[in-house]
Amino acid sequence: MLCAVGDLIEDVVVQLHGDIQRDTDTPATITRRRGGSAANVAYFAAKLSGASRFVGCVGSDALGDSLAGSLTRHGVDVRGERRGRTGSIVVVATADGARTMLTDRGSATELSDWRDEWLERVTVVHLPLYSFSHESNAHTSRQAITSARGRRCLVSLDLSSVALINQLGDVDVRALLHSMAPDVLFCTRAEADAIGIRSNDRCGAQLVVVKDAERPIRVLGGDSDQTFPVAAVAHVVDATGAGDALAAGFLVRYAERQPIDECISAGRALAARVVTLAGATLEGE
Repeated sequence: MLCAVGDLIEDVVVQLHGDIQRDTDTPATITRRRGGSAANVAYFAAKLSGASRFVGCVGSDALGDSLAGSLTRHGVDVRGERRGRTGSIVVVATADGARTMLTDRGSATELSDWRDEWLERVTVVHLPLYSFSHESNAHTSRQAITSARGRRCLVSLDLSSVALINQLGDVDVRALLHSMAPDVLFCTRAEADAIGIRSNDRCGAQLVVVKDAERPIRVLGGDSDQTFPVAAVAHVVDATGAGDALAAGFLVRYAERQPIDECISAGRALAARVVTLAGATLEGE
């Protein structure tokens, strides 16, 4: 079973019907969804395998109750802490699927305790880099990694955001990766470039999965580097959660010791479905 450690927040997806008109109305479709990179990965993993676990700090408010309940209904075992207020991200999506995100993480940065029992029956632990953005979360995330290694779980990290890499510092992010030596590292091409990942310099990761929008996915490591095409998707609505879906599909199959091409295939299939809907979901919730 996959366990994702990080954020559970609300995504407010704003699909623009045209260019933003300053000082007046701009037509848009606005959808509220469950979000947070770690919660998304847990959700997609449960959809593929039947069960997963999420660990994080969620606001002790009605919104937090609703979001946690949504995960639970989809097969995710929600653990962690409840305090403060639940965060939100406004995702502004243009007609071509490009996104701009306005972020307020609320109490999601305040996970302060780790319990080894949260890894019962877990085979892979996944963390976004967001889980290291604040000291409280970072300390707890390192405890989670130590616990995972003690239980012989696979460990996965997603680099999440070029802006976050710049905030933390590329040298510090490289040091973090070398210290945790993830079994799988997910990143976009821009994120890989931001910290200098190359075929011969994977920053301690066993495998690196490099996403590049509609261009081929590269997998660095293993017996040799590999490239996998990405099929065009008709009627793209919103790319929110596509990377999380790819990570979930890949990790579920990788934990089952499936070949790399099968892992990529599972991730691509989930990602191709999610981009046709608003938000990180596979159905209306």
